[in-house]
Amino acid sequence: MKDMDVNKVARQHAEMDNFFTDGFTIKDSRAEQKQPEADKAAAAEAAKELEKIAEETRQCRKCDLGSLRTNAVPGEGDPKARIVLVGEGPGADEDAQGRPFVGRAGQLLDKIIEACGLKRNDIFICNVLKCRPPDNRDPRSEEIISCLPYLQRQIEIIEPEIIIAMGAHAARTLLNTNKSIGQLRGQFHEYYAGLGRPPIKVMPTYHTAYLLRNYSQDNRRRVWDDMKKVLTELGLPIPEHRKN
Repeated sequence: MKDMDVNKVARQHAEMDNFFTDGFTIKDSRAEQKQPEADKAAAAEAAKELEKIAEETRQCRKCDLGSLRTNAVPGEGDPKARIVLVGEGPGADEDAQGRPFVGRAGQLLDKIIEACGLKRNDIFICNVLKCRPPDNRDPRSEEIISCLPYLQRQIEIIEPEIIIAMGAHAARTLLNTNKSIGQLRGQFHEYYAGLGRPPIKVMPTYHTAYLLRNYSQDNRRRVWDDMKKVLTELGLPIPEHRKN
């Protein structure tokens, strides 16, 4: 019986992989675009400012997590990305490597990104918390309050067109709400980065860790529907074989 359960889980994960990767060609959405010199300069300046924030997170001791972590996980990706993806906080793999979304949930995220016809370095990936909570427990309010300014500054520097909030904690923090992820996902909301700045569209969706724990065709379909709305909003094509 135990062997059957293991086989069932393995089969479910394989089916989930196929759902997000089968029948499309990965392409770099920016490979054929020549970047003007002004854009290159802006990206270089943004990268410099993001690295300053990253170094601050590595030195941060504003809450107890700073003394418990192995590595801070500030985030990574295109410094002028059109999409910023925000998760909850680092897990064990992320804490060990100092990079966001590199464990099993991150591997599934990579497949979803590729299913969108994008590559990981097309977007900027980060978390609300820059340090791992012990045993992957939920973030505490004081930890979010201490860490949130880092995320806010990252968003201000990158100036994305869309933020994808993965999971309830990310969505509630960005939108300042107590609604469930089920109530929030599937529609655009607005995040205000500061006075005088236009609102940024936020698409909440299920966290990939949730998908791994709650395998179902409906849950996968919901996440893919959310991603299609993001692509449509950005004027990007939906890969032909993944439209449904």
